[in-house]
Amino acid sequence: MATIKLALSAGIMALAAAIAPASAQTAYPAKSITLVVPAAAGGPTDTVARLIAESMGKTLGQSVIVENVGGAGGTIGMARVSKAAPDGYTVAIWHIAHATAPALYDSLKYNPVNDFDHIGRITDVPMTLVSKTAVAAKDVKELIDWIRGEKGKVTYGHAGIGSASHLCTLVLMRELKIEMTGVGYRGTGPAMNDLLGGQFDVMCDQTTNTTNQIKEGRIKGYAVTTKAKVSSVPNLPTLDSGAIPGFEVSAWHAMWAPKGLPKQATDKLVAALQAALKDPKVIGRFADLGTEPVATNLATPDALKSQIASEVKRWDAVIKAAGVKAN
Repeated sequence: MATIKLALSAGIMALAAAIAPASAQTAYPAKSITLVVPAAAGGPTDTVARLIAESMGKTLGQSVIVENVGGAGGTIGMARVSKAAPDGYTVAIWHIAHATAPALYDSLKYNPVNDFDHIGRITDVPMTLVSKTAVAAKDVKELIDWIRGEKGKVTYGHAGIGSASHLCTLVLMRELKIEMTGVGYRGTGPAMNDLLGGQFDVMCDQTTNTTNQIKEGRIKGYAVTTKAKVSSVPNLPTLDSGAIPGFEVSAWHAMWAPKGLPKQATDKLVAALQAALKDPKVIGRFADLGTEPVATNLATPDALKSQIASEVKRWDAVIKAAGVKAN
């Protein structure tokens, strides 16, 4: 009997020894992570995502590879993420458009609140009202007067129905009681290229996409959409300061993953994101683009889930009032 017990003990120990290395090898992350950006390369969200991906990769010890999956106001990319394996190897960085999708798409195949694991908020990006250089208006008052006088003939570019650039312009038109004709793109990267080429007249876009273009004189800047002035474009007034009292729109960015991540993966992703938001390189580059990382207490799953639920309600009212639908 003692011999049998000894043999069993030895067998168990051998099995444990065999299993232990395999378990160690599967510690998360064991391979590169795909970071889906539901917009074209070169746009503001792509810029934010690539900065965060580089920093998170250093913390996680694995490459975080950005993959652009644009189209349908970001819903194609987010639908893909919602259906991906919940193993921590597919995540997404997206923005305010994630909250507008339910009001815009009757056939939306996912729920922005319930069908994702929320990793954390990243940054709140101010918007800027800009135009092609050929527009004669010298300040925001002249720009508004010109738009009003053209009675709907002025064209505005946006990154797709429900994008931050589209929503900002909807609110602008509602507040000023003016009309413009929209020109949609698969992201504000392509839209900016056409604005530089003079293919449409104006755009309301994030400082991450407009700051350098304004500084280089390749487009005209008129105002920012936050209640405080923006350090990267200090000469631009706020819309709130005169043109539209009370006006405030910003494009927040955040990270999500498929629903059902293992706790180990969630904890490591949250920690890596929070480390990225403290990374001097990220902070400095964000400052150049007119934004800054959010406070650490906002870069958490619970804070993001609460925010997205609130934003879905807010933009549902705006979009219904505008009578806009994407499908």
